[in-house]
Amino acid sequence: MKDFRKKRILVAGGAGFLGSHLCDRLIEQGHEVICLDNFFTGSRANILHLLDHPHFEVLRHDVCLPLQVEVEEIYNFACPASPLHYQADPIQTTKTSVLGALNLLGLAKRLKCKIFQASTSEVYGDPHVHPQKEEYWGNVNPVGVRSCYDEGKRCAETLFFDYHRMNGVPVKVGRIFNTYGPRMHPNDGRVVSNFIVQALRGDPLTIYGDGSQTRSFCYVDDLIDVILCLMNSEEGVTGPVNIGNPTEFQIGDLARQVIRLTKSSSEIVFMPLPSDDPKQRRPDISKAKELFGWEPKVALEQGLKSTIAYFSKTLLPKKALKETVLHK
Repeated sequence: MKDFRKKRILVAGGAGFLGSHLCDRLIEQGHEVICLDNFFTGSRANILHLLDHPHFEVLRHDVCLPLQVEVEEIYNFACPASPLHYQADPIQTTKTSVLGALNLLGLAKRLKCKIFQASTSEVYGDPHVHPQKEEYWGNVNPVGVRSCYDEGKRCAETLFFDYHRMNGVPVKVGRIFNTYGPRMHPNDGRVVSNFIVQALRGDPLTIYGDGSQTRSFCYVDDLIDVILCLMNSEEGVTGPVNIGNPTEFQIGDLARQVIRLTKSSSEIVFMPLPSDDPKQRRPDISKAKELFGWEPKVALEQGLKSTIAYFSKTLLPKKALKETVLHK
């Protein structure tokens, strides 16, 4: 029988899309979980089903401020992750990535515990290398409208590895590519959630560019699987490790698939491509395969059906949906 030890775990950003799914999985495994969130983009609805669980607690707190808790592991998911949200207050977005990393790394140093950083494929910018390997340093505009997120996450990675080299903090860094699934915010500007919401409401599906730009979409359950593999790996495995689905889809094809699965009568409209929007995004997951024997299991159509079912039950009123959407 596999050895198991119950741990007390902090999930920063635990009320968000990915953080809440991670909280679910950790609770299912028998751990105690502290969900830390300032609820800027996180939602109480995402963790409502956990509030009465004896091993789950919520701490309303901003990671830009120091905190004192006693835990054995830390996961850092605390940062708005969609362009619509992180561009709303770009200065605060950078502060969340940088000051949040400093505060949580300081906590991990004091507690001598492992800490996971939810980094992003955005560290590669608009890549000149395809697919993207972890060794690629990226092509990022440091003064553009997306820089607050891209450069904030790049700086956070720098801090993680400097704390590891200088202070011996056991770090784990995962670069997350496009992920989708239940609990995505319907108005977060991400392409999957936006297409589904527009299709269910019978609105035109808005494509920025000509639809030939590509993304790779990983279902949330697959993503949580590999995050846990990375966190539970040997101490010498620090990352960064690409985590995502290497199957590439054109945005135009995704739009047509969503229309088919929702049985919508929506049309497709095309708008100019936003500034610094990457033309291609696809992870090379050779490292994750080699280290953990991991690769995604959920096909796009299967994942879309689950996500469509979620939005069909929780859809906000039409007036709550904004027209302007960017492809993350």
